[in-house]
Amino acid sequence: MKKFVAIAMSGGVDSSVAAALLKEQGHEVVGLTMCFNLAEYDGKRPSCCGLAGIEDARRVAQKLGIRHYVINLDKDFSRDVIGDFYQEYLNGRTPNPCVRCNQFIKFGILLKKALNLGAKFLATGHYARIVKSQQGYLLKKARDLKKDQSYFLYRLNQEQLKHLIFPLGNFTKLKVRKMAADFGLNVAGKQDSQEICFLPDGKPGALIKAKNLKTVKQGDLVDKDGNILGLHQGIPFYTVGQRHGLGIAKGYPLYVRGINAKKNRIIVGPRQDIYQSEFMIKEGHFLNKPFKKKVEIRVRIRYNHKEAPATVYPVGDKLKVIFKDPQFAITPGQSAVFYDKDVVLGGGIIQKVID
Repeated sequence: MKKFVAIAMSGGVDSSVAAALLKEQGHEVVGLTMCFNLAEYDGKRPSCCGLAGIEDARRVAQKLGIRHYVINLDKDFSRDVIGDFYQEYLNGRTPNPCVRCNQFIKFGILLKKALNLGAKFLATGHYARIVKSQQGYLLKKARDLKKDQSYFLYRLNQEQLKHLIFPLGNFTKLKVRKMAADFGLNVAGKQDSQEICFLPDGKPGALIKAKNLKTVKQGDLVDKDGNILGLHQGIPFYTVGQRHGLGIAKGYPLYVRGINAKKNRIIVGPRQDIYQSEFMIKEGHFLNKPFKKKVEIRVRIRYNHKEAPATVYPVGDKLKVIFKDPQFAITPGQSAVFYDKDVVLGGGIIQKVID
């Protein structure tokens, strides 16, 4: 059945192939490219929403014979994603801007604009799957587990899932690149975009310090007992689990164990001290039914973390998670996502680790 589908086009190979597949399936397709006024930092790792990406998306749309619109969401992105990113780092937390971008920008503002254009669906190049069941819409991992992006999508709700299509969910990245070449798309050999589109080197410290010179100051590096071991260069330069750049020698490797922004302290310790089991979650979100009692599931605490068995307990408006086995570097600010096999149940933001 022919559908009117808007496709979010970044100018990368994934969204371009998604657009080509939708067109090949006979749907009416219109391309939407978000513009955030981001600079191109180098030619090696292109920004997903920079000027070069917009031009590549335009060329792909022209090749496919579909309409293409550029939507400037700079103010929204600066407020909801970049602003939050800066503030979280200043507060000693390590945020995931891709989660917020999906929540507020792609599947918030852009989805509304797509529906206002008359489209019934918004498609993206995400590697994930949506399956309709008796319980509602299920968000599932991609077939290609190496590229699976379901972790970043856990804040979707049923109303959004009803209007979303992920055409690449059943394909491997290798297959997607081959399809790009078969479709004759100019982006077939284009490198994947950098993970955080507004950070040129993936390191937030220097950029945040440049914008907050008065608030980013040196402070004490201490062990868990409060003994001063050295000086740190500013809270935003550190994250839990970090080993390099501490500037102190102890005879054995030291890692960041915690961050106390109020006291301007970085707590460090040996690797075995970075493994912990219990933490609290705020801003819990569920794609279907919320947990009313303790549940034994699997939990992933960052994108490249293999989810591990844990018990989740509702505690007022928050959630408490206890892993069966201690996990390395449970990091406040990151998202903890709940899985039942390949189905995403929900998740939330790691608020604090319990010693």
